[in-house]
Amino acid sequence: MSPVTLILVYVIVWWLLFFMALPIGVRSQHEESEGFQTGTDPGAPTKPLLKKKMLWTSVAAVVVTVAYYFLAKAEIISFR
Repeated sequence: MSPVTLILVYVIVWWLLFFMALPIGVRSQHEESEGFQTGTDPGAPTKPLLKKKMLWTSVAAVVVTVAYYFLAKAEIISFR
């Protein structure tokens, strides 16, 4: 398995996990008790926690990519 394949698997898994993690724990402005700021959409998130989600997505993507590598190396899964 080439390093390019592993990099592509990592990038694809990272984006999939990131998009799955985006809605977790997000509260919109109209759900908060403070109300919303004028000039903004009431459905806009107040605290999206993007840095935290990016960190956890990176860790999870490494775990999935390493698992894929070992499963492909042992020929348990194959796409050929």
